Amino acid sequence: METTGGRTAPYPGYRGLWVWLMLGWVASGLDRTITGPVVSYMIDNKVPLFQGVQNPYALGGLVGSLLFAGYALMQFPGGYIGDRFGHRTVVVISIVWTGVATVLSGLATAILGLVALRAITGLGTGMFYSNDRSIITTQTPFEKRSLGMGVVITGLSIGITLAYLTVSPLLGFGSSVFGTGGAWRMPFIVLGVIALLIGLGMHRFFSGQGEPHRFSPAYPSAFGALIGYAVAFFVIIIATYFFAIRAGLPDWGVAVIITVVALALVALVFVRLGGRIGPVLYDRSLFLIYLAFIPILWNLWFFSFWSVSIVSQAAAGSTFLQAALTALFFGLAGIIGYPAGGWLADYTKRRGWGRKGMLIAFTFIQGVLTLAFSVYVAKGGGALAALGALIFFASLFFNALQPMAQALAADLTNPAYLGAMFGMMNLIGEMGAILSPSISGALRDATGNWHAALFLDTALIFCGFILLLFVRETRRTRRAPTEETSRVSGYRTQG
Repeated sequence: METTGGRTAPYPGYRGLWVWLMLGWVASGLDRTITGPVVSYMIDNKVPLFQGVQNPYALGGLVGSLLFAGYALMQFPGGYIGDRFGHRTVVVISIVWTGVATVLSGLATAILGLVALRAITGLGTGMFYSNDRSIITTQTPFEKRSLGMGVVITGLSIGITLAYLTVSPLLGFGSSVFGTGGAWRMPFIVLGVIALLIGLGMHRFFSGQGEPHRFSPAYPSAFGALIGYAVAFFVIIIATYFFAIRAGLPDWGVAVIITVVALALVALVFVRLGGRIGPVLYDRSLFLIYLAFIPILWNLWFFSFWSVSIVSQAAAGSTFLQAALTALFFGLAGIIGYPAGGWLADYTKRRGWGRKGMLIAFTFIQGVLTLAFSVYVAKGGGALAALGALIFFASLFFNALQPMAQALAADLTNPAYLGAMFGMMNLIGEMGAILSPSISGALRDATGNWHAALFLDTALIFCGFILLLFVRETRRTRRAPTEETSRVSGYRTQG
């Protein structure tokens, strides 16, 4: 079994580790982001799967929301099982699972099949985050922890950027193979194969790690534990979907019900595991960070899922390719913002200033820039250059603040509970991702434009800013540990 206990020094080849984990984020970002533009293509071209749909944008958003439902619900189980069987083991399972489900998504023959397979994809992808963050924390030198988190999660922005760059040529290639009505299949098939190859490469890299980080995967045990959760959550998601359809609920109502299910899961964790993982459940500052991640992930997947459509509407007359190229500035900003934010957070930590001050400053600036973008669009602004610039700079600060928040949360957490903590953070935060695509799409259907959805996103960002003001970063957590304190506190090999 993969080692999960004992104190050990950081892994000497941690930069190579960063690269492979970053590739995992590339696969995750590609898969989740490509769904939005592909759904937009399906709606615009009236493909057979969407025939007879009265509110196509709301249903398209629902496809994304159910993906995020699976993603969110598996956050905590994935981290908790990673703490038990090894984080690297669960990371490999996650990426391979994602690849298989994505390929199958491209073979769907009915809208229900696509909905189900996107939910299954989300269940697999959801295992990655809590284990990836835990691996970085335990195998990276402390003074480079936030930088590592920033560099690795840059893969998400690379994936988002590649999704916007490749969606048009992949759809074109798909059109030549499957015809216009089936062109949407090609992005899923190609990106699923890429994810599979990355998962196999991760296994090979981890297997090459020597003592004290030797990798002895526990795939059967971990998969057996994960599949039980996944089947239960899948049944809940699909049952909720059918209940909502039969009850005549609007499509966004499904996302609301799934969010209630996620809240019930949080309550269940408190009741069943409160005594076992109390340090990550009852810490006031950690819980405020968890809540602040709701607007963070709402904003992330609002723009990732709908930015092409937003730009297309604002810049009337632009082509699909022009809108996609403008929207990709959201992803490009992360390639700079993630590592820059991580480096800044480590720098302020080394100086004894802590990470909180930089985090709240960047959150406020992001809110102001998002407000500027919303006002510009609402006033009829449609210049592609202006839209791209506003998206880029708002996203720059937005992406920079994420590794700051993640590293701050890690600073406040005992290493024995890292997987559970990151899982709880994303379980709660992903409620924003579940609701964002469908509610935003429903607002677009109801109003005929994206103005209300943009201003709602802006308001939520400022709510997150207010929550972060009340996080307590103690004098101990503001300072980077000395060599002696690091030796005393110790780190575990968490996979």
